Amino acid sequence: MSTWFLYGLTVLIWGSTWIAIKYQLGAVEPMASIAHRFALSALLILLFLLARRQSLRLALRHHPFLLLQGLCLFSGNYFFVYNAELVLASGLVSVVFAGIMMFNVLNGALFLGNPVRAGVVVGGLIGLVGMGMVFWPELEAFDLSDASFVALLYCLAGTLLASFGNIIAARNKLHELPLLVGNVWAMGYGAAAMYLAALITGATISLDTSPTYVLSLLYLVVFGSVIAFWAYLTLVGNIGADRAGYANLLFPLVALAISTAIEGYQWTLVAVLGMALVLVGNWVVMRAQRS
Repeated sequence: MSTWFLYGLTVLIWGSTWIAIKYQLGAVEPMASIAHRFALSALLILLFLLARRQSLRLALRHHPFLLLQGLCLFSGNYFFVYNAELVLASGLVSVVFAGIMMFNVLNGALFLGNPVRAGVVVGGLIGLVGMGMVFWPELEAFDLSDASFVALLYCLAGTLLASFGNIIAARNKLHELPLLVGNVWAMGYGAAAMYLAALITGATISLDTSPTYVLSLLYLVVFGSVIAFWAYLTLVGNIGADRAGYANLLFPLVALAISTAIEGYQWTLVAVLGMALVLVGNWVVMRAQRS
């Protein structure tokens, strides 16, 4: 499919999942919510593949990498991000998470031998500056109190783990693993890891039956996990983790647009200029993709 279509789909869905994640926090332990999300996601993809009579068998040598992908991309990263959002504003978390693109560039060069493309780096830096301008009031109000500092470290850890997951996904694509089959195994491993971690740490495994929790969970399962990860990991396989990671610079803008419509967010001149820089950075990265 068109690279632009996959980018747009990923950005629109993941930009709207931040508010859904907020609705997951509270009554249910983060580990349980993450486990529920990816267990249901794996089940949906599994039913789809069974309906198509597609084999789920993969060579044993690939399963350690699928396990690592599940730990990095479908469990560990979200554990840190969910806990960070308990303390930090979601906008600030999304700004920090946008740094995944630069992690992808460095990790891709380190583990896959990918060249560090100047256009991708320049575009990413322009985009990061723009995102900082968009969220400047939150950044300006941020202080390094104990709770906030630990939450910031959580967010950075989650971003780094997500980047490792991207690199592993790119490796799996190079070995021609079917994307949906790989996602079933990786999501299943991630969900199992979260359930096991909850049991070991004594965290309560529960399910909130309120409409808000259930609807947000279903949205995260169907759109935020099944559809968005299919689109994003297809991008990773097609154009590389560094270029695909730029979607993570754009989805905070969608989250901000939702906040404008629902929460009455007030735009400033600095925020508008920042959004323009993000769009310029996107153009630079996409131009580098074609070179």
